[in-house]
Amino acid sequence: MIPSDDLKRQLTNMTAENPPKPKVSRKQQILQALAEMLEQTPGGRITTAGLARQVGVSEAALYRHFPSKAKMFDGLIEFIEDTVFSRVNIILAENESTEVRCHNTLHLLLTFTERNPGITRILTGDPLAGESDRLRTRVAQFFYRFETQLRQMLRESELREEKHPRVDVNIAANLMLAVIEGRISQYVRSDFSRSPTMGWDDQWQILRRSIFE
Repeated sequence: MIPSDDLKRQLTNMTAENPPKPKVSRKQQILQALAEMLEQTPGGRITTAGLARQVGVSEAALYRHFPSKAKMFDGLIEFIEDTVFSRVNIILAENESTEVRCHNTLHLLLTFTERNPGITRILTGDPLAGESDRLRTRVAQFFYRFETQLRQMLRESELREEKHPRVDVNIAANLMLAVIEGRISQYVRSDFSRSPTMGWDDQWQILRRSIFE
């Protein structure tokens, strides 16, 4: 199975401006292998023994780079946070329309999950069962931060454009997030066969009319 595009490109530092480097760090290899296993075994539990076999090293070698499996998940959650919110900042810088900002931000998360099915499981909490509560808290904080970003966009619209959403800002932001989380959950539940972006444009029109018109 082909590794997720975004994760493979960023973890191995391969971009148009930077040609592929001849050697990938062991940490990057471990995180990439973990993401691939999450994609290849939906619903399955990842063990350090299985991960070590995937990487081609001993379990002891894994622990020389990560003190625990939780720290490996931390590395993938950090990748999600850095990738998504850095691109949200770009959306904010390039667009002044609140509708466009909200649409592009929601579409960004859907596209990111579609391109990175393995680590999308982390956002649903699926592979974190039995792991540290701190990891589930960190995922919850990711979604809280995402919703806060949507809420801020709507509030800035009231100040900058003097446009008021048809519903309360908090309700509108939560509704948009709830729709996105639902589509992500369906994607994982379908073993990645139901694209999270399929039909999104039509659903966005319903949301847009409900919130902005």
